[in-house]
Amino acid sequence: MSAESITAFATLGTVVVIGASAIAALIQLRHMRASNELEAVLALQREFASPQVQAALEYVQQQLPQKLEEERYRRDLAAIGYISIERHPELAACNWFTQMGTFLKHGLVSEATLMDLYARLIRYYWMALAPAIAIMRRKRGEGQYSEFEFLALRANGWLEQHRDGVFSRAMVRPPLPDPWRELDDQRERAPLSVRGVVTLERPR
Repeated sequence: MSAESITAFATLGTVVVIGASAIAALIQLRHMRASNELEAVLALQREFASPQVQAALEYVQQQLPQKLEEERYRRDLAAIGYISIERHPELAACNWFTQMGTFLKHGLVSEATLMDLYARLIRYYWMALAPAIAIMRRKRGEGQYSEFEFLALRANGWLEQHRDGVFSRAMVRPPLPDPWRELDDQRERAPLSVRGVVTLERPR
């Protein structure tokens, strides 16, 4: 075998080794990224299940609209400086969604994974928290909770594309049984007095 042939085979072997090393490194990088994404998702899940975040989400849903009617409550949100989470539990919810938006913005969690888990929750709570965030932005500027806003915009877009979920068109989805629907619909259409709710007229 000539020197030229030996050199050619050696060069080819080097190329094969480098190519195999590159493929192995790519596979390892993909595994590391998947592992990091899993850790980020699990961290979000743990925080979501925490008593503080659960209480904050319930507070936003049940009490925040009435609290925002109070001038002193709005003044607290508008003022520059520290805002107590004890007096304003909605901030714990804002902070959690902001963390989620930061993960998405920096690619720590894929959009498909995040939206599959939380898209509807994100959209609902952005709409519920937007009035409070608008008050905080009066003096703090548009950057206040901008990662949460980014997250909500992505969730809106994702839900527009997946209105019926992420099922394949080829999958047959049998209708779910709803034996009380007709009864509940009739009750919703009934006057308040028929539903058992007593209505009082103002004295004339």
